[in-house]
Formats: sequence, structure tokens, C-alpha cells
Amino acid sequence: MAEAVSSTAYASPARSLGDPGITPLSPSHIAKDSEANDTEEQSFQVVVAVDFGTTSSGYAYSFTKEPECIHVMRRWEGGDPGVSNQKTPTTILLTPEKKFHSFGYAARDFYHDLDPNESKHWLYFEKFKMKLHTTSNLSLETDLTAANGKKVKALDIFAYALQYFKEQALKELSDQGGEPIDNSEIRWVITVPAIWKQPAKQFMRHAAYKAGMASPENSEQLIIALEPEAASIYCRKLRLHQMIDLGNRGPVNGYNPSETIGTGFTPAKEHIRRNRQSRTFLVENVIGEIWSELEEGDRYIVVDSGGGTVDVTVHQIRLPEGHLKELYKATGGPHGSLGVDYEFEKLLCKIFGEDFIEQFKIKRPAAWVDLMIAFESRKRAAAPDRTNPLNITLPFSFIDYYKKFRGHSVEHALRKSNVDFVKWSSQGMLRMSPDAMNALFKPTIDEIINHLNDLFEKPEVTNVKFLFLVGGFAEAPLLQQAVQNVFGSKCRIIIPQDVGLTILKGAVLFGLDPAVIKVRRSPLTYGVGVLNRYVEGKHPPEKLLVKDGTRWCTDVFDKFISADQSVALGEAVSRSYTPAKPSQLVIVINIYSSEHDHVSFITEPGVKKCGTLRLDLTGTDISVPSRREIKTLMQFGDTEIKAMAIDVATSKSVKAGIDFLNY
Repeated sequence: MAEAVSSTAYASPARSLGDPGITPLSPSHIAKDSEANDTEEQSFQVVVAVDFGTTSSGYAYSFTKEPECIHVMRRWEGGDPGVSNQKTPTTILLTPEKKFHSFGYAARDFYHDLDPNESKHWLYFEKFKMKLHTTSNLSLETDLTAANGKKVKALDIFAYALQYFKEQALKELSDQGGEPIDNSEIRWVITVPAIWKQPAKQFMRHAAYKAGMASPENSEQLIIALEPEAASIYCRKLRLHQMIDLGNRGPVNGYNPSETIGTGFTPAKEHIRRNRQSRTFLVENVIGEIWSELEEGDRYIVVDSGGGTVDVTVHQIRLPEGHLKELYKATGGPHGSLGVDYEFEKLLCKIFGEDFIEQFKIKRPAAWVDLMIAFESRKRAAAPDRTNPLNITLPFSFIDYYKKFRGHSVEHALRKSNVDFVKWSSQGMLRMSPDAMNALFKPTIDEIINHLNDLFEKPEVTNVKFLFLVGGFAEAPLLQQAVQNVFGSKCRIIIPQDVGLTILKGAVLFGLDPAVIKVRRSPLTYGVGVLNRYVEGKHPPEKLLVKDGTRWCTDVFDKFISADQSVALGEAVSRSYTPAKPSQLVIVINIYSSEHDHVSFITEPGVKKCGTLRLDLTGTDISVPSRREIKTLMQFGDTEIKAMAIDVATSKSVKAGIDFLNY
């Protein structure tokens, strides 16, 4: 069987190849963990999680011998005033020769200090992670565009960024331990949005291989974690003094936060916890108080609102261990805090003209970055009850370039624009009324609220006890208030204290115990292409293939699992096939996926090939039964899927990862 997508409407891939293919042997069954899980658990000394965000990124780690201590990376050089610098901006700078130069604050500051004529030749990238979410035909060849308009392969940029984190973490771990730590002793965890499609998740794995974190031969060394799941794992551990209950912003649950500091702690550990400058967080090996209120079967929602996406997961608690079960497939969309930046840009276009803003971004890229940094810190000061205006400093080159471009002043443009809630102050600043700033948030917050409203109407999402609001955008008081106003009567809205680091810490916990999430929903329908005996009246005539006197129906989609079906961790679905032609020496099993539940043929629209298992049957001299059994297993329930085929007579087997990028 060849490609599922064909130029002629009913051209059969099987017929065009003259390949007799495989036909099912019945019955099929579900194999449990023991049969499918033949991989030895490797032991790692340390787990390092990388939260690769749209706007900011960071890493944290924990030594497996003291899993209750999570260390967040060293503070970054060159942080912004008014912004906690436990993470660094996701910005990367390449030299004019397209070689890696710097990442984060260092990249931004160096780029900013370049002479404008020189900076045109350097390649500066920011907020590039969203490209993986928005590109429909993502491949390993997809390009990213730098601020100066030049293109570079996305895979190179992502690999450079991950390599930077790898080197930073290895250096810090070696410094801390006093001796070099080898990469093979580290288990890496990279977080991605749960709503990302499979090609984007796989793309991150390829980039990590390219960065040298792990390799295809040693794929277990790298776990791709889903951001809201990581947040969920961390929220289970929260103690009362580590969260804010929006319903009663004063004391939580009738306690004053200062009284709730846990008793069983030694004074030294207490000191670590109280010292806000400490980068070590203690996670007590208990289920947090909130969790102890949950009973078997209780449901809660995690809303992870970051820079690029909002990612929503519905989980259910399973006792006694407090394992998690995903109840409804992850939903969300591109409604992150970047939306507020776009609204600000639209406002600038309205005042100064779209043609000017476009030119300014190209001609003075570093000044544009400056302006957006100034906006970012004011954006964080926006609050529902704010009464005084917010001042945004315009870079001198903006004022200067505008005068050259238009022939009149910035002040003149503001007067003429009819945008009455933005004024010009003589200190060279845009003065925005609080209402004007709140209006920039409104479209993005409305998207999030509408999305949650739709979700609450789903039958799986009734009786939700808690809504955990996490991610960088969850720090915005305007978003907190909107969520509390609309959903506060339905469930309790909880925000972890260190909301921007929730995912990072949860990802470390996930790396220490990947089996904590027991049941997930499959995002796609998976199956293989087979031949079935042709049944007159049931099968379409154009699918008829006659081979050696046998009538076959080609291109049949033999389903392993349906989209949105619940799958347990490590659960494998097994099917047995036999070569349609007994003398066949090579068996090719093609794996297909679709977003639809009901798929009958691999030629249907939306069915994509995503893997091939090729089993060579030559050179087997033992007597082979006339009906040869080829057992095919697909293992689900993890964040990624594995497949294997076994020739039962000879025990020969082949394995394949599912590949969404190369077909």
C-alpha cells in the first residue's frame, strides 16, 4: 500500500503497486502492560525540565535521590525592571553567517546595542514557538523569518535554543555537584501545549535530538510533557499557603496564610521556604490540602494561559494514589497574552498608520523591540481597579523616524487620530487611560471566557469542583477577575502563588514519575491499511482487486483506536494479520491517522499516512505454517505512540515510532 492521498478519485494505492498486502486474522485483542512494555526503566541521576515558552523560557531540575527538592535555574543576567527574571525571554540571535550567538536577555541586549546599519545583517527571532501551532503543513523543512526578513530553518532555531538550555543546565549541575555531570545521566522533559497537533510535538523531539539531549536510539531519555498536565501534577501538591483562592482573596479556607505553614518541617527547611530569593522549592511528599478535599471521581479543570496559547484540560481524580485521568480531550487555541500585544500594535497602526508601523519594524527593528518591552512592563500593571493612567515611553528613534516619514510630529498624529483615550505627555510618552489598556485585553480574555463557557456545557464537564488558573498570563488581574466573575459560582477558582513557574515544577515531578497520569484521550483515530475479502453489495466496486482468483477489497482502514477514546498508560492494542499471498517475503504495514472517528478507507479525505512497519521474512529456514501470523501492536496512553510488528513463527520483530513529519 502506498500513499493514502491519490490524484485520481478512486485510484487504489494497493492496485497501483501490485502489492498483495496483508489481511486481518481474527480475533484481535487488547494487550495489557506486561506484553507491550519490554523497555527496561533506565535510571537517571537528575531530571531537567525545560519550559520552552512563547514569550519566556526556563528550566528546573531535581536529583532523583532527593525528589522533594526542585531547583529553579540561576537568575538571569539583564532582567527587566518590574518583571521577575526566573525565566528568560524566548529570543535568539544569530550572527550574519547564521551561527548561534546568544539567547534570552543576552540576545536581546546585544541586538539592541548594535548600530542600526549593522543590526540589519544579524538575525533576531522572538515569539517563534507559535509557528509550530499555526503551520498546517509543518515539516522538518519549515522556515522561520528573522526580524530583518531573512529565513532560517525552524528546526535549526529550535535546536539552538534547546542546546543553549542543555549547556546552561549541564554547567549549573556540574558547578553544584563539584564534578562534571554527563548528559547520559539526565532525563530531559520538554513541555508543549496539549492542544498542539502531533507533528508539532514530534518536531520538538527532532529538535531535541539535534541539540544532543537524547537520540532516536535512546528515545526514553526525553519525555515530551503536556503543559496543563504538568500544571495539574504540581497543583496536587499545593499547600494552603501556596495558593490564592479567588473566591475569598483574604485568608484561604478560614486560615490566615501565615498560620498554615506546615508543622513537620525542620527549621532549616523552613528557612529555605520563607526565603523568597531561594531557588529551591520543597515539594512535600503529601497530597496538598485542596486535594484532600477531592473524592474519587471528582473533576477539576486546569486552564494554562501562556504567551501564545490557552490550553484547557479536564482531569478526574482516581484514589487512593491520587492518579489523574483525562476526561475530555485537551482544548484551547491561540488566545495567549500575545493577543494583547497585537491589540496594542493595531492601536499604534490606527494612530500612526499601518504603512509607518510596517516600515518602522523593518528599518528600526531594535527600537521596535524596545517599544514592546516598555509596553510589556505597563501591561503587567493593568488591573481592574486601576484609576491612574499608564505611561509608555516611545523610543527616540520612533519619534524621529515618524517625523521623517510623515513630515509632522507624533503629537500631531495623536491629535488627528480621534483616539481620545491615548494622550501625548511632554516627557515623550503615550499616556493610556486604564480603560484604554483594559480594552486591549478584552478580545483575548473574551476568547478565553467563551471557550470555557463552551467547555462547561459538555456532559463530561459537569460538577467541576476546582478551576486552576496557571501560566504566565494567569498573573494578569484582569483575566483573574473575568474568570472569577463568570465561573466563580460554578467552582472554586485557585491560582498557585508562583503561577509562572507552575508548569516548570510540574514537569520536573512528571519526569520523576511519568506514570502519574494513568488515562489519556487519544487525539486521533489510528489504524492500518489492509485487504479484506470483497463482499458484493457491501464494498464499492472500484475497490475490487482480483489476485490469483481471490477477490479482495483494497484500501480498507483497520482501526486500532478512535479519536477521543480513553486509553490507559502503557495500554497496547494488538491485531493479527496474515500475508494476502502466502509466498510474500516482505510485509509492509502502513499506519494511518485521521481526526475523524469513523474511517472506512485509507483514501478518505483527512486520512494521513504516519508510519511504516517493514518486516523482512526472507532467510527464515524453519518450517513456516501455511497461515503466517504477523502480530501488530500499537502502544497508547503515553504522550507519544509506538508501534511494532512481530512474525509469530520466527519471533522476528520491528519497531517504529509514529512519524507525522516525513510522509
